[in-house]
Amino acid sequence: MKKIFSISVMAGILLFGNSCMYTDIQMPMDKDFDKTELGQLEGEASTHSVLYLFSWGDSGSKAAADQGDLKVIRHADRKVLSVLFGLYTRITTVVYGD
Repeated sequence: MKKIFSISVMAGILLFGNSCMYTDIQMPMDKDFDKTELGQLEGEASTHSVLYLFSWGDSGSKAAADQGDLKVIRHADRKVLSVLFGLYTRITTVVYGD
C-alpha cells in the first residue's frame, strides 16, 4: 500500500508540481517521523529519463544501500529533479542507516 501511495505522490508531483520548467525536491518515504533514526551512513541510487524515450539506472533501496555500504536501512528519502516539463528527469532514493 505504501508503494502505491508513494508512486501516486511521485506522479502527482511530476505532473502537477510547483514548477514545470525546473523542479528539485526531496521528500521522506516514511510517515513515522517521531521514531526516525538516521544512522551513521548514507547511500544514493538514481534513475534517469531523457526526452520521454530513454531511461536507465536503478533507484531501488537495495542499490542505494549497496552504494553506501549499509547493512541496516533506518530511513529513506526520495529526490526528484525534473527539467523542462520532464524532458530530463532524475529520481534518486537516499537511504540512511548503519
